[in-house]
Amino acid sequence: MGISAVGIAAIIMLVLLFLKVPVFASVLAGSVAYFSLTPNVPTQIIAQRVIVGVESIPLLAVPFFVCAGVFMNYSGVTKRVMHFCEILTGRMSGGLAQVNVLLSTLMGGLSGSNLADAAMQSKMLVPEMEKKGFSKEFSSVVTAASAMITPLIPPGIAMIIYGSIANVSIGKLFIAGIGPGVLLCVSMMILVSIISKKRGYKPVRQKAITINEFLSALWQAALPLCLPVIIIGGIRLGIFTPTEAGSVAIIYSLILGAVYREMKFSDVIKGLKETITTTAAIMLIVGAASAFAWILTKERIPQQMTEMIVNMISNKYIFLIVVNLFLLFVGMFIEGNAAMIVLVPLLAPVAAKYGIHEIQFAMIFIFNMAVGCLTPPMGALMFVTCGITKCKIKDFIKEAVPFYILLFICLMLLTFVPLFSVGVVDLFF
Repeated sequence: MGISAVGIAAIIMLVLLFLKVPVFASVLAGSVAYFSLTPNVPTQIIAQRVIVGVESIPLLAVPFFVCAGVFMNYSGVTKRVMHFCEILTGRMSGGLAQVNVLLSTLMGGLSGSNLADAAMQSKMLVPEMEKKGFSKEFSSVVTAASAMITPLIPPGIAMIIYGSIANVSIGKLFIAGIGPGVLLCVSMMILVSIISKKRGYKPVRQKAITINEFLSALWQAALPLCLPVIIIGGIRLGIFTPTEAGSVAIIYSLILGAVYREMKFSDVIKGLKETITTTAAIMLIVGAASAFAWILTKERIPQQMTEMIVNMISNKYIFLIVVNLFLLFVGMFIEGNAAMIVLVPLLAPVAAKYGIHEIQFAMIFIFNMAVGCLTPPMGALMFVTCGITKCKIKDFIKEAVPFYILLFICLMLLTFVPLFSVGVVDLFF
């Protein structure tokens, strides 16, 4: 009865997810179905597992980093970092599109939220890009695709959740994210440059920047850009834990708000409300998925899956290709954090069995989930960006084809060249 009950629970969960029922409700419904069909298991375990799932100490970092990111948006940081990006990329082909990519990379270390990053740049940069002659479709795609970099650059919320589930060092995951983040940033800037040259998208400026202009822009952006350095440096030197780093980030964002004199007390209150709602949404998913993960563990699904895969696939590289295809498919339909909490306990032990580095597998997994945010039919980044820019979904998908190809190439590099994911970690540790 147990195995069939798990199958029914999984089908109910997937059907509800496809029907766009909220993720936490879909996962909980699957869990309730299992307990209803399995008479010997006490139903109160659901409530216990939901509560235990959100009591993890590493997850304390989530509200801290969410709050720090929200405060950063109110403190006047964005426009200073954007000006610095304009100075650096102004003479490159597709000037404002290059600013878009670089801004996402730098803001990834400050905001930690890809949806917030996409929404902000859709409002700030896309109208300016259209005035400069960029098409609405290209502007929207660049904004959504570059926002993918955000969860890879530390401190990404996905890394905190993955680390807490798989019992992997969050500090090491933060540092490991630098490699994939920089890889995606550089490759995306090259692609933007190629497309811009073909279409005649002009640079923002023709003249070379002067030393004074560069130093002035750097001086304005220096304080915000120090935050990722403070976080990674503090964790590496043992000054504070990744969880404590979140509270340091909040204090630092408040200091920036005071220095720039742009954050009002009303903004602090508004920011705290945003933090509560965002954190609650994340924690509901974590708690619900924790209950479902308990069911999988009770029925020994991870162990059975490990044995089956190891018997079927003898080569770790074939395993990685299969996992990538599977995760890309899952990411198209299921929200990244929910997929992570359900699938990491299943796939991480199998990856370990093949001798794949835990940090490398974590980066492959997180990258796949980030790609899922951009792909139809459920890509959240695609919907958020198109909702603000009023770009048609079919036009967005057509324009995004070169970016999908680029993402696949980057994924293959991460999969088969461990240097991109583990190299930076080996350097620091």
